[in-house]
Amino acid sequence: MPFQPVDNRRLYEQVADQIGGLIRKGEFRPGQRLPAERNLAKMLAVSRPVVREAMIALEIAGLIEVRTGSGAFVREKPAEAAEAVNTGHSPSDILNARMLIEGETAALAASRATPEDLAAMAEWVDEMVREHDAGRPWRAADLGFHLAIARSTGNAALVSVVDRLWQEQHAPVFTLLSERVRLSDNWDATLRGHMDILDAIAGAKRSAARDSMRAHLRQVLDAMTGVEKKEPAGL
Repeated sequence: MPFQPVDNRRLYEQVADQIGGLIRKGEFRPGQRLPAERNLAKMLAVSRPVVREAMIALEIAGLIEVRTGSGAFVREKPAEAAEAVNTGHSPSDILNARMLIEGETAALAASRATPEDLAAMAEWVDEMVREHDAGRPWRAADLGFHLAIARSTGNAALVSVVDRLWQEQHAPVFTLLSERVRLSDNWDATLRGHMDILDAIAGAKRSAARDSMRAHLRQVLDAMTGVEKKEPAGL
């Protein structure tokens, strides 16, 4: 197949565009199974998480269907898709950005948080527990906790950035991938991560707060990608 290496600095949409183009040109026929994820990653010179995200983008675009345990197949009647696939930022990129920004935000919070700020963070954790135990979604309380940390820094721009990155997680690829890996079931690790972050900030331990936030988001990233990844640049 006439694949071309993809620049790693480009988003997963570029991989989806290339595969989608081959499907539209008939290089992959309706009903045909696409190469395995690891083979596509090698041929395209990208990581497996990038390929995984591209497959979900193509699935959302109606070009392929992913059959659990069998692989990805070209739909018998592929949808009329746009020339370019654009379904939001890469989940890996979003989480790596959150590690960079929220790690430093937590460190700054450890030196600036007031007793009132700490009480607000603790209340959001309690709200998460209440919602979870009642069988209700706890995503809003999760966001509240992260925003409370950002607010405690006294930097309104950081609050906006943290909120924006969180909202990026509503993008189609991030949403579908979260559902596929059952991210919401990862409750114990999430609660433990939040408690570690809160304890470090309350103890005015900058390094521990930074490390705890990064560890929490690293755990989410690992769950999303299913494979080991290197630390983001600058960590």
